[in-house]
Amino acid sequence: MKRLNYGIIIVLGIISFIPLLWVFITSFSPGNQVINGGFPFWVLNPTVENYVNAWKTAPFLQYYFNTFVIVSGVLIVQLVTVTLAAYAFARVNFKGKNVLFILFLLQLMIQPEILLFPNYQVISQLGLVNTKLAVMMPYWASAFGVFLMRQTFKQVPYDLDEAARMDGCKWYQTLWHVYIPSARPTYIAFALVSVSHHWSNFMWPLIITDSVESRPLTVGLALFAQSYETGAQWGMVAAGTVMVIMPLVLAFFLFQKQFVSSFMHSGIK
Repeated sequence: MKRLNYGIIIVLGIISFIPLLWVFITSFSPGNQVINGGFPFWVLNPTVENYVNAWKTAPFLQYYFNTFVIVSGVLIVQLVTVTLAAYAFARVNFKGKNVLFILFLLQLMIQPEILLFPNYQVISQLGLVNTKLAVMMPYWASAFGVFLMRQTFKQVPYDLDEAARMDGCKWYQTLWHVYIPSARPTYIAFALVSVSHHWSNFMWPLIITDSVESRPLTVGLALFAQSYETGAQWGMVAAGTVMVIMPLVLAFFLFQKQFVSSFMHSGIK
């Protein structure tokens, strides 16, 4: 049974890897050889012309900058809000705490698409449409992050709180010196999830942005691909796709041990 399970996992892994392999091979295919040639059509005549043309055609450097700002801005604010909310739910006693926590977790059951229109109305009233800030603001609070961090904080012994109070520490000093260091693996796990999600986020940035100065990579790639679909320039489209997904792929291969270890320590199954 163990060999059968491993065999099924390997087969499923290969199947899921085929689209990525096809995109990578297609990005090195010259001209219209993707449509006319057989597989593997690029081995005899690979070229990087698609990457050069794609980079010159679309402002990918601006898209990279926008995405980096958006992902970093969302993550930094999320770490602050998630930490404070999780500490309140884990250690602060107040009336209705459990009910409020349950209501807070209900956000996990709400599809993000349902909130597109109300979010757009709020952003429009604030005059922030077509800005990087508009892309970031709806994600500054994370119910998943609060739940994840709360469960980690609840595992910290109360004796450490009492020892910190005896030393004269305020609540924020206890949080900084006791809780945050003990939750480092959980922070890594949450950061990986947040970065990967917002790097590939598409629907909300597509609605709220309409200029190169604020579009992230996903929206820029969609517009770039749409402009070349009729001309069957699949090589350039594939090259643009590889440029968008490659940072995440490289990050996963470089930090895969930390990725797996952080999730194991954070208690995610």
